[in-house]
Amino acid sequence: MQQEHVTKSQFKAKALEYMRRVETSGESLVITDRGQPKVEIRRYRSDQRSPLETLKGSVVDFDAPTEPVAEDDWEAVS
Repeated sequence: MQQEHVTKSQFKAKALEYMRRVETSGESLVITDRGQPKVEIRRYRSDQRSPLETLKGSVVDFDAPTEPVAEDDWEAVS
C-alpha cells in the first residue's frame, strides 16, 4: 500500500479534504516538513479488547519466572 506524501503547507491549505480522503479510502497520509516525514494521519480504529487480551500470546519465552536473577544476567546500557 503506497502512502501519499504532502507538505505541511499543502496540508494546511486542504486539511479537511485530506482528512476526508483518509477517512473514506482507509489509506494513511504522511505530512512532510522540508522533505522529511513528520506526521502520519490514518483512520481511527477502535480496539475494544482489554489490555490483557491485547497482550495475550505476546510472551515469547517464560522459563523459570520465579528464579532469582544474578547481577551478571543484566546487560548494562552505556
